[in-house]
Amino acid sequence: MSNYEQERLYTLRQLKILDTPPSESFDRITRTAAKLFNLPVSAISLTDENRQWFKSRVGTEFTEVARRKSPCSDISASPEVLVIEDFQANDYYRNAPQAELGMRFYAGAPLTTYDGYTLGTLCVLGPEPRTASKEELAGLVDLSHMVMAQIDLQYALGRVDPITLLPNRIQFTEDLADLAIDYGGETRHAIFVELGDARELNTLNRVMGGGNTEELSREASRALLAHLHDDDTLYSIAPGQFIVLCRPGVESEIERKVSRLHDRLDWMNIGSTRNIIVRPALGVAPIHLGRTSANDAIRHAHSASHDARQNERNWTHYDPRIDADHQRRFTLLRDMREALVTGDGLWLVFQPRIDLKTGRCTGAEALLRWKHPALGDVSPTEFIPLIENTPLARHLTQWVLHAATAQAAQWFQQGKILRVSANVMASNFEEEGFTDLLMQRMQHLQLPAQAFELELTESALVRNRMAVASQLNALANAGIHLAIDDFGTGYSSLAYLLDIPAHVIKIDRTFTTSTPTVRPTSQKTLLKAMIDLAHGMGFRTVAEGYDPPDMLETLGQFGCDEVQSFAISKPLSPDGFEAWLQTFDKEPNRFASRSSP
Repeated sequence: MSNYEQERLYTLRQLKILDTPPSESFDRITRTAAKLFNLPVSAISLTDENRQWFKSRVGTEFTEVARRKSPCSDISASPEVLVIEDFQANDYYRNAPQAELGMRFYAGAPLTTYDGYTLGTLCVLGPEPRTASKEELAGLVDLSHMVMAQIDLQYALGRVDPITLLPNRIQFTEDLADLAIDYGGETRHAIFVELGDARELNTLNRVMGGGNTEELSREASRALLAHLHDDDTLYSIAPGQFIVLCRPGVESEIERKVSRLHDRLDWMNIGSTRNIIVRPALGVAPIHLGRTSANDAIRHAHSASHDARQNERNWTHYDPRIDADHQRRFTLLRDMREALVTGDGLWLVFQPRIDLKTGRCTGAEALLRWKHPALGDVSPTEFIPLIENTPLARHLTQWVLHAATAQAAQWFQQGKILRVSANVMASNFEEEGFTDLLMQRMQHLQLPAQAFELELTESALVRNRMAVASQLNALANAGIHLAIDDFGTGYSSLAYLLDIPAHVIKIDRTFTTSTPTVRPTSQKTLLKAMIDLAHGMGFRTVAEGYDPPDMLETLGQFGCDEVQSFAISKPLSPDGFEAWLQTFDKEPNRFASRSSP
């Protein structure tokens, strides 16, 4: 079953119209259709999964027929008017259910929802072959629209929000379409109003029940209506969210209006006994009638209100550049799913780690790279933060671990004494069986535990600590080294170090890189304290990204164990790493000579 068919059936069932009693409002339309064509049979036929069910019918006692080869069913898949002048002359429909009931002629017009799902048809049938005039078909289409208007009026797809009694999103969509017909090319403005942060409203609903949010929405709707012009229209989009379709006006008028609305909503907090403070954020977006869809109008204005909240402003204009950034993020998330399935565009590079006492390369960190088919090379600093809090995080880590362990096993079998490390995300340690799967993978590759290391950030260590601790203990007991990555930039408490079975602390480049805002003396004092703390607790230390060059000598003096930096080598492909290693091994003392305390 196609996705469209699933959504179509879902919409049909949400309307709660199937298997309901007859209704005169529908029967009146059905009778009119039969009179228009001067035919004995007419029906409002709804296309269910395996049947055509008649909500209204004239001239037949049947309440349903099989869907197989039914022309009504075919219209649901291709929403166009269908005319069959003679069932018996049509090879495909000769055995249709309607033909088996003695019908020869058929004309059907689709019953289509505002969002494009065809629920069924308004159809007419006759026992004799005939043609249909343009006037008859146009009348049938008009009547089909009346059927949908009745469905919308009487059932779930209403135009009024039951809480605020304001027009809803569906009505906004229709109003915008109507304006486009009469005023196409003109520019209007939409103001998106959000009463509070969505997380706060959700928390309120969970703790206090939905009645609080409903009352807040009703109060806000009254406040907004009192400060809008008669030609402005206020719609309820979702609980605590509204959109204003403004009358034509100059930019300055729109700005005064949005400021006035924000102030009025803010005033609701004065003397209020509610359990939540209204924190309104508003966004303004232009609507080019005939070119801007209703979905885009809402999305643009909502995006602007979100930007206002993030930047702690009362309101802001829609910025296409910011929206383009949001669209890029969505594209990256969507296309990463495809990349993980096919593997296209994903690969690993490896950056060496050097022991400062021996000057030898002791390992390499596996780093993920992605070449997007349309956007080109995408930095991991862009796509990793987008993915790490989504379900994709687990799949991405599995891909990395699969590739990294394969490369580590290959180097081990070649006799290279290296420990390959790979990054894991917080969500991976909440995944049941994560440790077992990794160990099975390593056993299959005959990769010893000492040849592999997992790196995880401080935020991963403190999230769901019980689940994380259980997985980490299992990994440590199996002999796999654990490293705390980006140490010093995450969690503010050091208490987690007391019960984490880690072996390595990787000091973030913030503490080893000079910048105009960094005080060198304070930086070195803090760096030494971190190295001494780590050593005192039994951790090995790795400094990342040192700069300038004399920082290497400082790290050696402070007793840092290893370094990893572009100053030594950029991340390399496996072949590039092997070539670099051959050259590097010819100068084993290049770093050791500087590192002696």
